[in-house]
Amino acid sequence: MTDTPPPAFDFDEIIERRGTHSLKWDMMERLYGLSPAGALPMWVADMDFRAAPPIRRALADYLETGVYGYYGDDSDLLAALDWWQSTRHGWQGIPGEAVFHVGGLVNGTAIAIEAFTEPGDGVLLFTPVYHAFARVIRAAGRKVVEVPMQLENGRYVMDMAGAEEAAAREKLAMVILCSPHNPGGRVWTKDELSAVAEFATRHDLLLLSDEIHDDLVFSPHRHIPTALAAPEAEARLVTMISATKSFNIAGGHVGHVIITDPGLRERFARKVTALGISPGAFGMIAATAAWSPEGAAWIDALMAYLEGNRQLFDAGVNAIPGVRSMPLEATYLAWVDFSGTGMSQAEIVERVEKRARIATNHGPQFGAGGEGFMRFNLAMPRARIEEAVHRLEEAFSDLQ
Repeated sequence: MTDTPPPAFDFDEIIERRGTHSLKWDMMERLYGLSPAGALPMWVADMDFRAAPPIRRALADYLETGVYGYYGDDSDLLAALDWWQSTRHGWQGIPGEAVFHVGGLVNGTAIAIEAFTEPGDGVLLFTPVYHAFARVIRAAGRKVVEVPMQLENGRYVMDMAGAEEAAAREKLAMVILCSPHNPGGRVWTKDELSAVAEFATRHDLLLLSDEIHDDLVFSPHRHIPTALAAPEAEARLVTMISATKSFNIAGGHVGHVIITDPGLRERFARKVTALGISPGAFGMIAATAAWSPEGAAWIDALMAYLEGNRQLFDAGVNAIPGVRSMPLEATYLAWVDFSGTGMSQAEIVERVEKRARIATNHGPQFGAGGEGFMRFNLAMPRARIEEAVHRLEEAFSDLQ
């Protein structure tokens, strides 16, 4: 009898993250009142999987040097980024001078708001959407302008008529697009992306396209960079990408802002200089290693595993009367609608957090349209997904 060889990537491995300064695990009690000894953290968007082997090797080699000085010479990173976008997403020939390295994409968003808008300007968001956008906009003294999305056949669509109404009544300067969408998991089509670009052009708005989830896409869907879907919008387009979400290296705090228009680039560069922004070595080295053929193999294996998690989770929660998980096209973040139960947001939270002992992101955090929803992180070993489903079934057992 021959031994079964170990899997190339062991996503079933239970990794002890408690006591490692993990935001996801070690802040759960302070923020949710849930002890990490018995609760499940399904909130903040990082994964309970080890990073891809090429990343771990690259960081180990760097640690072995014993010298951790300032990072310089980004030619390897730029080559890896260009190769990755070209081979994985069809975006070819990104010029090195168009790429800025920032401390993550929330940082990139904040810099763009400072560079391209003025205090009091409106920034349009199609909501519900990633909650950090609104937080950064408000902190910068700009106005959040929400345009709730519409539901069609259980999927979100952007309300372009609502956007036009907002543009007529507000002093807008920017629209932020989350592509693929967080928390709804939509992969926008070429036509949808073109419609947003046309709207931005018609109203002379800066279009900021956050594409951090571009690699976390389920077959048969395909991510299309906004730069390819709407090349005519180049003079107003700022694209943000990062390896951090896809490769579970968020602690590296690295992201990349791509601006191909020289005029926009100059304005962004001035703000980067004014704020003293420069990249950290650990994040840059990790991203360079991630964007490689071996990294691509890891992503493909990850998505196959997440597909199993998605199916297991959806089957479980959708069997609870009045509960529906939005079909995911991308991301590992399940967006679950509890409104069919007739419960208030407070009761939904009480059942999920106090009875099931699961920490999640509350729907209203994501803006208008998030009421009645909770966001669940599915990027964890399958045994924990099974446990989460069991806990939710118990918490809502009176509805069965």
